[in-house]
Amino acid sequence: MFYVYIIQSKSNNRMYTGFTCNLRKRFNEHNNGRVVSTKNRGPFKIIYYEACANEYDARAREKYLKSGMGKRYLKNRLKRFLSLTG
Repeated sequence: MFYVYIIQSKSNNRMYTGFTCNLRKRFNEHNNGRVVSTKNRGPFKIIYYEACANEYDARAREKYLKSGMGKRYLKNRLKRFLSLTG
């Protein structure tokens, strides 16, 4: 399985979207500062993830979620959660 995930920084509430085949390991890498794009922005919490059967689908879904339409989808999907976290 491959996972598309969204993490949110607990320090500045910014979100990051990515994909991986090992969600636990990748989440730990983000929190331990071993990912260049999120280094010094942690700690993080996982706020959303989806499982895909193959890498191609996961990459395509990640690309979509990073697009304007994908961001609107996430905003609507996570509306209640985002209103609680400010």
